[in-house]
Amino acid sequence: MSPTEAFTKQTRVGANRLPDGSWEFLLWAPQARAVSLHVLSGTGDRIAMEPLADGYHRATVETLEPGSEYFYQLDGGRDLSDPASRFQPQGVHGPSQIVDLDAFRWTDHNWKGTALERSVFYELHVGTYTAEGTFDAVIPHLPELAALGITTIELMPVAQFPGPRNWGYDGVYLFAPQNTYGGPESLQRLVNAAHQHGLSIALDVVYNHLGPEGNYLNAYGPYFTDRYRTPWGQAINFDGEESDDVRRFFIENALYWIEDYHFDALRLDAVHGIFDFGARHFLAELKASVADLSQRLGRQLHLIAESDLNDSRLMHHPERG
Repeated sequence: MSPTEAFTKQTRVGANRLPDGSWEFLLWAPQARAVSLHVLSGTGDRIAMEPLADGYHRATVETLEPGSEYFYQLDGGRDLSDPASRFQPQGVHGPSQIVDLDAFRWTDHNWKGTALERSVFYELHVGTYTAEGTFDAVIPHLPELAALGITTIELMPVAQFPGPRNWGYDGVYLFAPQNTYGGPESLQRLVNAAHQHGLSIALDVVYNHLGPEGNYLNAYGPYFTDRYRTPWGQAINFDGEESDDVRRFFIENALYWIEDYHFDALRLDAVHGIFDFGARHFLAELKASVADLSQRLGRQLHLIAESDLNDSRLMHHPERG
């Protein structure tokens, strides 16, 4: 089974709408004996989740009101947001919200992407680029960026972070576009509009650390390790005990941004802070997963790694190590 086959829309972590209209909630919490889903809309039901193999828990809800909010509860403890939340409308400490990402009507079906070697990048901070500081507010400026000769807009990190504005490098909900920037549908509109103006669009993603405020991953599982230290604290557990599902979480996140938001490239922040001494490095697995997705989608996709190691192996094909 290829990496992308393992991450179909019906088997991804988080809350996903199934073809029959029901919602499936899939959570990795290997240390929890019992997990419940707390839906805040309606009667505020708490639904016991079914334990699956390898520490996963699942619940299927037949009908949910659009925009329903929810928490998870581990072993009868306090409510916690979904690590794979698609939207945090009340910020990093609030409930997660279901989002039907397939409801957006894309008009970029003929878009094939831009060759990396012919690309001219423009790094853009959504929160400061316009007075409004939103995804939608960027759209009217796309023609002038294209006229400058820009081929690719690179958004600085937009994964939900604490507060209304910051650089984005302390995001804690990697699947949730920042609420103060406009949220999921607004981001889809921006990407779609960029493609209509002949612009590729890249996203800066951070897979070497998470921010401190609102970071509840440790409550769910061994996402971090003290075997390595980074400038930001504990390293992410890419090669230790139970790391297979940590790797799955981050690879699934990369594929999600490309498939559900139509990003053309991912810029990987500070890969020298990704420690993996396993048989197959996380970056090699990520590259293979994105290559599979590129073939399936029929458009050019790119990974760009920021590194201060000056190591040419980052640019070589896996056959060359």
